[in-house]
Amino acid sequence: MTVFDQLSLDGLRFNLTSEKNSAIPLDFFTPPSANSASFCLPNHSTTVRRPFPLSHGTTTLGFIFQGGVIAAADTRASAGGLVACPAVHKITPIHSHLVVTSSGSGADCMLWERILTREIRLYQLRHRRRLSIRGTAKLLSFMLHPFKGTEVCVALTLCGWDKESGPKLIYVCSDGARLQGDIFSVGSGSPYAYGVLDGGLKWSLSKDEAISLAREAVFRATHRDAYSGNNVDLFHITAQGWSQRKREDLKEEYYRDMEKRSKDRRGKIKRE
Repeated sequence: MTVFDQLSLDGLRFNLTSEKNSAIPLDFFTPPSANSASFCLPNHSTTVRRPFPLSHGTTTLGFIFQGGVIAAADTRASAGGLVACPAVHKITPIHSHLVVTSSGSGADCMLWERILTREIRLYQLRHRRRLSIRGTAKLLSFMLHPFKGTEVCVALTLCGWDKESGPKLIYVCSDGARLQGDIFSVGSGSPYAYGVLDGGLKWSLSKDEAISLAREAVFRATHRDAYSGNNVDLFHITAQGWSQRKREDLKEEYYRDMEKRSKDRRGKIKRE
C-alpha cells in the first residue's frame, strides 16, 4: 500500500515519494510564464463585442383562435444585404404540444432552442409529466436574464396547448422579458404582418380561414420587407398536438396575387 511520506508545494512543483521508492520523487511541472494570470479562466462578466455589426431580419407570427394556435414564419435568413440561406426553419417543435418561432441571431436561437428542449425533457423524466407552457416560458426567461445587456439576440414565441388551461401564446426575449397574449408578430416584417392580422383576426375563425390569414400576413410582410421572403412554414397546434402544413413558395403566392389583381382591374374596366 502506498504511503505519502512527503507532500511539498513550492511554486508550481509537487514532490511525492512512496514508501517503496522513497528516493524517486514524482514531479509535476507547468510551463513557466511571466504572467501567471494568463492561465486563469476568462472573466465571463465582461462582454466581448463582435468585430462587425450583425444585421438580420425575419417575419414570424402566432395567434390564438377558437380552433387552437397558429404559428407561421418565412424561411429567409439574412445577413445585412445578403440572403444567407433561403430555406431555414424558424419554427421548431419542442415537444408534441409546443412549438417555438425564433427571431434574432440564428446561432443564438438554435442554441437556446436546444437548451430548452433538453430542460423540458429532463423535467418530464424527473416529474413524470410535461412542464406547462407558462412554466416553460418562465424557465426560459430565468435562463436568459443573466445575458441581459450582452450581444445575445434571441426572441422566441412559445405556441402551445396545455392540457389543463388550453391554448397558450407567450413571447420571451433575451433580456428576460416575458409577455402572454393572443397575437404576436416578431421581426423586421412584423409591422406589415400586424396590418393584416389586425384587420382579419377573429376568435370565430375556422381552421381554413385562420391558415389563410396567417399565409396572407406572412406573404404581405415578405413582399414589403427585404429581409423576409422565399417560403412560408405554418403549424397548427390543438389538444391533439401540432401538425405542419407543407412548405409553400411565396413566389407562387405573389403570381397568384398579381393575376387576381389583374382580373379585378379588367372586371372594373368592363363595368365602367
